[in-house]
Amino acid sequence: MDPGEEVVRRLYDRWRGPLHGYVLRLIGGDHEHAEEVVREALLRASQHADEVTPEDAGPWLHAVARDLVVSGLRRRGGRDSRIPVGPPPPTDEAERALQGWQVVEALRALSPAHRAVVVELYYRRRTVTEASATLVVPTGTVTSRCFYALRALRDALDERGVTS
Repeated sequence: MDPGEEVVRRLYDRWRGPLHGYVLRLIGGDHEHAEEVVREALLRASQHADEVTPEDAGPWLHAVARDLVVSGLRRRGGRDSRIPVGPPPPTDEAERALQGWQVVEALRALSPAHRAVVVELYYRRRTVTEASATLVVPTGTVTSRCFYALRALRDALDERGVTS
């Protein structure tokens, strides 16, 4: 068996299931589209076998899959409403203003590096790859910072009573 085929087989065996579930949640349950995204992400991982091993490819694959989903949405003309990007919208103008102020305060509580990642990914709606280029850090760093920033942001908003 060709070494490249072996890498693809190992990637597929280890990551197909978890990646498929992740993509399904992002795109709202379209199994066929999710499978296309998973195949493309696994193909890209196999093309970067020098950077990614099948054993530790999870974060890399999840970032690539998310980029593929977002890129596909942009080609179709916008963000899919099924991909959550924040708390549900408030019901009235005063509530919306208060919630906006609380989110700004919670963002200020983040470290500058974490705040920059959240701004790039969620407010400027950049992909992980685009944010990586803008912030001049590796894509893995963007993914990691995003994970910890969102956790810290959720905790800060919980303290303020914004989230349930």
